[in-house]
Amino acid sequence: MKELNIKNYAHIGDAVYEVFIRKHTIMLTSNLSRLHKLTVKYVNAGFQSELLEKLMPDLTNAEQELARRARNIPTSSARRINKALHSAATSLEVVLGYNYIHNKDRFYELCEIMEKLIDFTVD
Repeated sequence: MKELNIKNYAHIGDAVYEVFIRKHTIMLTSNLSRLHKLTVKYVNAGFQSELLEKLMPDLTNAEQELARRARNIPTSSARRINKALHSAATSLEVVLGYNYIHNKDRFYELCEIMEKLIDFTVD
């Protein structure tokens, strides 16, 4: 399989992460306003940055290296208030996207680990 640009892995990783989160939040409420708030609670740079930090010990050396490389992706400072948070969130997305494309079994393993790390509750 063709190796993609790291930004491409972030792009698909962003999508599969959001689907992963939505799969869980739809079980918590049918109220659309609350559903949106719950989804945004988990799909934001701050939360994703914290999740990556908790996930790091479970990542392989290759995945940790991929996350490190992803932190160095240049971003527009005009769009990003906190570059460090955005970089960490992007790193999570890259790891997920890479595995989604190249190793679905590992992707699903990471999803199982994330399910244990995330407290899916209604506020």
